[in-house]
Parts: sequence; C-alpha cells; structure tokens
Amino acid sequence: MHELSVAESLLEVALENCSNQGFNSVGSIKVLIGKASGVMPDALLFGFNAVKEGTAADQAILEIEEECRSQVTAIICEKDFTTEDVYVLNCPHCEGVSFTIKTGS
Repeated sequence: MHELSVAESLLEVALENCSNQGFNSVGSIKVLIGKASGVMPDALLFGFNAVKEGTAADQAILEIEEECRSQVTAIICEKDFTTEDVYVLNCPHCEGVSFTIKTGS
C-alpha cells in the first residue's frame, strides 16, 4: 500500500511547514489527486489518519479532491490534449505512444 508512504510524506511536509510558520498544530491538509496517479483516496485517508496520531496534526482533516482529467503533451507532435482515461494509450493527433502527463497524475 504505497498510500501509507504518501500519507507519511504529506504529514512530514505539513509538520515542517507548520513549524517553519510558527504554528503549533495543523488543522487541515488539502490535496489534489490525479486519476492517473494510482493513489486510492480511501487508502490515503486511512493511512493519514493512522500516521497523524500523536503529532501536531493529530486533529487535522485530510481533504482529498480528485482530478478526473489529465493534461498531456505528446512527445512526437508536441501537441497538448486532455483525457479522462486512467491510462493514456496514444496521442489523438499523431498516434504516438510517448507523452508527458502535465496534470492529473
């Protein structure tokens, strides 16, 4: 379950920012999870609730927003396109199979 390591990383960043800003506790954390990320929101929430115990974020609420679309750029034609598919198989312009996911991952 890689969501646990994602939850630990989120918590680490939040606690570091909390400390750096001079605050004593974290109230909430909001994350945007892309559809192509492979992160399961329920598992991330479960993991976060487990790792926050006993920290300055033990009362924090994890707000998860799911991004349904991915912005993608094809390597061959360098054109951008949007997809709601979890797996991008090819570019609709050049049919190329190499691309960079800009958002939604």
